[in-house]
Amino acid sequence: MPHKPPDRIRNVALIGHRGSGKTSLAEAILYESGVVNRLGRVEDGTTVCDFEPDEKERGMSIGAAVTSFEHEGRKVNMIDTPGEPSFVAEALAALRVVDSAVVVVNAVMGVEVHTERLWRRADEEGLPRLVFVNMLDRERADFFRTLESLKSAFGPHVVATEIPIGTEHEVRGVVDLIDMVAFEHEDEGRGHSKQIEIPDDLRERAEEYREKLMDEVAENSDELMERYLDGEEISHEEIVAALKKGVTEGHLFPVTCGVATKNLGTNRLLEALVEDLPSPEMRGPVTALRGTGDDAEEVEIAPDESGELVAYAFKTTADPYTGRINMLRVYSGVLKSDSHALNVTQGQKERIGQLAAPEGKEMSPIDELGPGDIGAVAKLKETRAGDVLAEKDDGLRFRPLDLPAPVMAFAFEPKSKGDDEKAASALRRLSEEDPTLDVHRDPDTGEQIIAGLSQIHVEVIVQRMKDRFGAEIELHPPRVPYLETIRKPAKAHGRYKKQTGGRGQFGDCHIEIEPNEPGAGFEFIDAIKGGVIPGSFIPAVEKGIQEAMQKGVVAGYPMRDIKVTLFDGQHHSVDSSEMAFKVAGSMAFKQAAAEADPYLLEPIMLMTISVPEECVGDVVGDLNSRRGRPLGMEPKGVMTEIKAEVPMAEVLDYAPDLRAITGGRGDYTMEFARYEEVPGHLASKVIAEAKAEDAEGVSA
Repeated sequence: MPHKPPDRIRNVALIGHRGSGKTSLAEAILYESGVVNRLGRVEDGTTVCDFEPDEKERGMSIGAAVTSFEHEGRKVNMIDTPGEPSFVAEALAALRVVDSAVVVVNAVMGVEVHTERLWRRADEEGLPRLVFVNMLDRERADFFRTLESLKSAFGPHVVATEIPIGTEHEVRGVVDLIDMVAFEHEDEGRGHSKQIEIPDDLRERAEEYREKLMDEVAENSDELMERYLDGEEISHEEIVAALKKGVTEGHLFPVTCGVATKNLGTNRLLEALVEDLPSPEMRGPVTALRGTGDDAEEVEIAPDESGELVAYAFKTTADPYTGRINMLRVYSGVLKSDSHALNVTQGQKERIGQLAAPEGKEMSPIDELGPGDIGAVAKLKETRAGDVLAEKDDGLRFRPLDLPAPVMAFAFEPKSKGDDEKAASALRRLSEEDPTLDVHRDPDTGEQIIAGLSQIHVEVIVQRMKDRFGAEIELHPPRVPYLETIRKPAKAHGRYKKQTGGRGQFGDCHIEIEPNEPGAGFEFIDAIKGGVIPGSFIPAVEKGIQEAMQKGVVAGYPMRDIKVTLFDGQHHSVDSSEMAFKVAGSMAFKQAAAEADPYLLEPIMLMTISVPEECVGDVVGDLNSRRGRPLGMEPKGVMTEIKAEVPMAEVLDYAPDLRAITGGRGDYTMEFARYEEVPGHLASKVIAEAKAEDAEGVSA
């Protein structure tokens, strides 16, 4: 079957805060378009888009689910994205490859924090947006209050194209403000809405909102504006064309409404997807980069069927049975099943097997993907999310996604001894799937660390390791990477002498240590004169000192920011060796460090915390109790952003606490700022714990 031309394709992402009903809306659209024969429900685990076992168990989307279907001769590729901030990478990757977004908003809650973040990201990607106000049948749901919160958050160009008939559990239809007709919803069946007269009690309000809509639409055409102001009648086709132009250019954001779980308003939204949102052809060329660093040039890639192949992998799934599955968007040229392409990012050739059109978990085989289309391919050896496939290696790439840094870290170890390799392999596969997952060995504590965006994020990864790959790990709070340093200079003499018959060992050195500038690290100065220590042995002294610095004298933590001067010593023409001078250097350093007033340092983190305005006082009070220093506050839409410096030891378990304080609406990022001295009363506790651990290790 030939591919669809780019003007007959619509690529759209459903985005919004967790709990706004995106998956239910996707299900209703699939039902309305005839893809499924019954309306699945999230709570029953029967939707097309939430097909992973952990999604069904938790009743929430974890991955972005791609579905494809046809409506009125257009192919619609719809991506249902997670609203939980822990899995924002999936939503951001989807926004990179679609041509428009439907922002789903809960009619009870209005604009929530994650909605704002995703809106800003859609803005950065230059995406046209349409809003669907969902859950109008809930208690305290209010379309007009939600519309005002949308205007307040996103500006005056957010404008209603529909208003609901009825409120809360009595909502029964919508008024179309473009054609000024009403549609009453009879039941959940497909196409079960009938056209009626606008109810008398709504007519005045409908005319008021129709006028606001026409003001916005007319702004997109001087000729239309002139005729509108002269009171001339403007046809449906002219309004739709001007509306589509305004949406595509980002001047206008239509607001529709309904109840996804009852399939109310879905048919109207489906029409809007194909009529009001742009095709890849209408949206035009996308910008990529050619070359590296500052020399990279911007290039435009048009959705041209006769152009050279350019495809972008935006999602990778690690499947233990089918291997790696990649979701791709073709930007130029045609990608065919059973063909070859070059992975420009990895510099490797790939054999393209059977292409498929995804429908949630199911895949329908297809022959080819044309420009602007989205599809899936399994078993590519080297390709993963972020890679570019092309015909030739001309250095083409797309700007990397700006992803949040992991903030919730745990130390881990395999549940069973000998399972290290199985756990490492599972984490490697899952890291390909999730770029916000960070797995590393802490160089200071030696622990294996797994870090994610939240506790939920890490828990999901651990569960997937077990379910998919049979690898089980245990999590522990990570150790704080304390350091040690010194306050004052000190001198010491290290002598290593050993005689055991035959050749002995002899090394002798005098050193002076002093504090270095904070952050300057270790500095070694060779001040030997007259060859009292031969030049060939001096690196051994330095190495012995550096090794001794790895286990400090206060609590056994690494030492840093110390300047060491080697100024005197002795050697023996027969017995001296590199090993002897290395030991002598180590002995001298330990002695000097003990006399140089050593003390403990702790890492200080810079935190940026986004919370609702009413929670600011509680959050700041909590930060103060954690020895935090608030640096300032700034309003960000309906949220307030707090910046603070807090010791790492106090925020290892911050995520669940912030969630409790803010009712799940708070969010934060964290980055290392610097090291500072641990207050005396806490230092003695850390030292006692370190010594107890040490003693435990020795007895074990």
